[in-house]
Amino acid sequence: MKKATKEEIISIKKLFLQHYDNAVTELNYHNAYELLVCVMLSAQCTDKRVNIITPALFDAFPDVKSLSLADIDEVKKLINSCSFFNNKATNLIKMAQKVVQEYNGEIPLDENLLVGLAGVGQKTAHVVMIEYTKANLMAVDTHVFRVAHRLGLSKAKTAIKTEED
Repeated sequence: MKKATKEEIISIKKLFLQHYDNAVTELNYHNAYELLVCVMLSAQCTDKRVNIITPALFDAFPDVKSLSLADIDEVKKLINSCSFFNNKATNLIKMAQKVVQEYNGEIPLDENLLVGLAGVGQKTAHVVMIEYTKANLMAVDTHVFRVAHRLGLSKAKTAIKTEED
């Protein structure tokens, strides 16, 4: 497929904004801590599943400090119906520990600082920034990558390069 022209890109953007002007996440959260945890859990997992497991997780660990002190087995038990729960449990605790140690318990709402946290890549950081701060960023996952290529918006080989396009 050929790369889209500037006029085609403007037309596609206009259609997206026309039909999805108020698009927001389906994840249930109340603050930046909960949003970050939800987005971390949502990797390779549905938002529906995340919304099922997070109420008990947030009851047990209502803030980043309590999560930083969590027993790994307890976290695993609470999220075990989520894909890759072993790695996610480890990353959630490491993320929380760093937030407590380096950011006084406040989730850093800066892309570069977010990607420095365990389990947080560029896509996760962008989703948090877009949702929580209304930042003008793109979050490219495999689905966006595929659609961008089908529409001729990018020919890049990676999600990050597709995002740049």
